[in-house]
Amino acid sequence: MTPPPAPTAPQRKAQKQQKRPPRKPGSGTLASAVFEGDDRQYSPTRLEGLSQIVFAPDRIQPVRLTRAQMAELSKPELARYNDGRHVWHANIGPLRTPQLLELHEDLWEIVGSNRHDGDKAKPAALLDAYPGIGKSTAVLDFARDYYRSEIELRGETTANGDRRVPLLYIALTGNTQIRGLNAALCRFYDLPATGDADTLAARAVDAVLSMRTAVFVIDDIHFLAGAGSSTTRMVNQLKFLSNTFPVTLLYVGVGVREHGILQDGISAQFGRRTTPLTLRPFQVEDEAGRREFRRVLLTIEKQLVLADTYPGMLADDLADYFWARSSGHFASLMALINRGCYRAIRTGHERLDAALMDQVKNDAAAEEARLELEASVQAGLLTAKPARKTTSKATASSKSGPRARKTARKKAS
Repeated sequence: MTPPPAPTAPQRKAQKQQKRPPRKPGSGTLASAVFEGDDRQYSPTRLEGLSQIVFAPDRIQPVRLTRAQMAELSKPELARYNDGRHVWHANIGPLRTPQLLELHEDLWEIVGSNRHDGDKAKPAALLDAYPGIGKSTAVLDFARDYYRSEIELRGETTANGDRRVPLLYIALTGNTQIRGLNAALCRFYDLPATGDADTLAARAVDAVLSMRTAVFVIDDIHFLAGAGSSTTRMVNQLKFLSNTFPVTLLYVGVGVREHGILQDGISAQFGRRTTPLTLRPFQVEDEAGRREFRRVLLTIEKQLVLADTYPGMLADDLADYFWARSSGHFASLMALINRGCYRAIRTGHERLDAALMDQVKNDAAAEEARLELEASVQAGLLTAKPARKTTSKATASSKSGPRARKTARKKAS
């Protein structure tokens, strides 16, 4: 009888693997351990999602390790450390910029003074500003502060024992109609979104009254802008919300006033009830603007967890670069820095510089404006760096005059 052929090398390897006992869970490999990281996935358009924004603990900045300290970590430990840094860099902020503080002061004034009884319509507010400068982030930051303050003042439950929900947040889409708007209100409260527009509205009214909701934040209101009967119907619906719900309405949008939603025809009454606000962008046309932009970069700089970061890495060495790449729009700036940090960690570069950042892509609008801004910077027509304070020769000589030298001799003796 002919003996069977000898197994090939791949067959011998497979046979050995079959004979090995199965690896026990948690036996030391990165894949076997359960590691979720610090990602927080939620939608603020749902009550439970907004609650995470309001009540979740603040993230703790990872410790900045040196290259030598990272070299001592095991492969799984290093992977988890880097994962924590990625999450941290993606969620820096909100930064308490002068623009954000000014907006919050206006919002507190409007919301805090709207203590009208239920039979009176409360004045609304419209935050209308350029895209990409952090409108939604700023409003959600205010929402968190307001929500917390109301719970601290009045308690987590109402007098009837219902859950207290001081504020609601929804975002419109290009296809939002009257029924869809009412359904979004119901979905926020986790109520059934079935029925016609009137049924949904009545359901939402009951929730608002029982949970004592005092503020509605309606984001992306610019989807209402434009001509046509649908816009008129939507403006009427917003008036209905103002008349029906005993709440302050805070609208957030882009270019809303330019489309005439506050002035044209039937919208005029809506405009009379609405206070326009804005969130001014950064600018470097004067020293005040350049100093403000520098302070923002210094604040961000302190938040970066890179082994080779150093004071002035952003504010001194990359100020003009980041201005040209972001056009001063906060969302573009933060996306660029976040992606730069990711690349710096992944490649082991561990710092941000122009050579690394040139490999990082940014949003289309920022990239389109980049060439013109870079040309202006290179030609000396534009800079994001404030002028350094210099000491005049007269002042310097007075400081080193006889009296100063005499004082120095006394200290030395």
